[in-house]
Amino acid sequence: MSDQGGPARDTARPPAPSARPSPVVVRRRTGLLVTFVLGGLTATPPLAMDMYLPALPEVTRALHAPAATVQLTLTACLAGMALGQLLVGPMSDRWGRRRPLLAGLAVYVVATALCAFAPTVEALVACRLAQGLAGAAGIVIARAVVRDLHDGVAMARFFSTLMLISGVAPIVAPLIGGQILRVTDWRGVFVVLTVVGVLLGALVWFRLPETLPPQDRHAGGVGETLHAMRGLLADRAFTGYALTGGFAFAALFAYIAASPFVIQEIYGASPQTFSLLFGLNSIGLVAVGQLNGKVLVGRVSLDRVLGIGLVVVVLAAGALLLMSLGVFGETGLAPVAAALFVLMSAMGVTLPNTQAQALQRTKRSAGSASALLGTTSFLIGAIASPLVGVAGEDTAAPMAVVQLAAGLVALACFMGMCRPWRTPGPGVRDGASPASGAAASTGEDS
Repeated sequence: MSDQGGPARDTARPPAPSARPSPVVVRRRTGLLVTFVLGGLTATPPLAMDMYLPALPEVTRALHAPAATVQLTLTACLAGMALGQLLVGPMSDRWGRRRPLLAGLAVYVVATALCAFAPTVEALVACRLAQGLAGAAGIVIARAVVRDLHDGVAMARFFSTLMLISGVAPIVAPLIGGQILRVTDWRGVFVVLTVVGVLLGALVWFRLPETLPPQDRHAGGVGETLHAMRGLLADRAFTGYALTGGFAFAALFAYIAASPFVIQEIYGASPQTFSLLFGLNSIGLVAVGQLNGKVLVGRVSLDRVLGIGLVVVVLAAGALLLMSLGVFGETGLAPVAAALFVLMSAMGVTLPNTQAQALQRTKRSAGSASALLGTTSFLIGAIASPLVGVAGEDTAAPMAVVQLAAGLVALACFMGMCRPWRTPGPGVRDGASPASGAAASTGEDS
């Protein structure tokens, strides 16, 4: 990156020792550390939700609440993460990445601790909403930092790397949750989550540098933020990728919300067996994500890989629906688990590629763009959560219906709005500055 100082600056003179390094310098000096910190931040949602999943049936009994109401604790957390990103994303564009992130992590720790002492399911829903609002900081700012440091194919590869790191969380989180339930009740899960939040906040404080220089920040207020978001939403391709990723995430979250009851209540598996199956599915997601980042990106069009991933999601969800309706006769746990494994593995190419394709269309408003992507995904996912329990706890059909519908809508948005068969356009405008045409083209390596 070239020096960003004014034309009167003596370019031959070395910068002052107190000058903040540019994002490129930050990447060279702390690339490995930044990668692991960002992976930890993106692991916040699976830690907050997946470690809690084996305890859902126990919560229904302990708080004397129906399963549909307990599932609202997941919906509240997800909705909080969606709305929180709309606040934190623009804040990070204005004040930098570190300060909003540290504030969010501090509130997240307090809210998580309060979850452990919730006396009723209504109080737990409220605490989970606060937990989600604060936890949104890690999600949105991690994506914005990636956009600060990378473009195009490199960005897609970095997202796949983050999926490897953050993918460890959904693998180990249910396993840890299942083991915690051996020695304590569901409240102990939130105690462990509180400790994890404290450790992550300390890691950010000491190891994550600022990646957005002052000269690249927005000086405007709410008006400029809304103007930037309107510009992003006016770009059909950006909105198309956001909706595609959102509905794909809805299929994923339908699995997250319903699988504890489907696997444990309908098929009679133990919390530990459910945790093992959940971890296996997460391994599939991580493995395909690494195949995407290490092998496919740069060799095959991102849109082509994304399209194939969406088709696989639809086929797997269709197979689940047929099995749940008894079309193939009485099926056991093994074929259902196999279909869920295929669906989850396909997320390894759909989620990182939709994010990369959308974010490469903007540079100056990366925080706002990341907030829109996250809000879209989490709001649609929050809507999907209650739908999986509308027909009761005795059938897996609602989960499969939601997954199939979400996959079909995602595929329709991708084909109808992103139009992958066409040459990418010049990109959106961040306020008055057009996005780089080169950045808009580097993501598609045909």
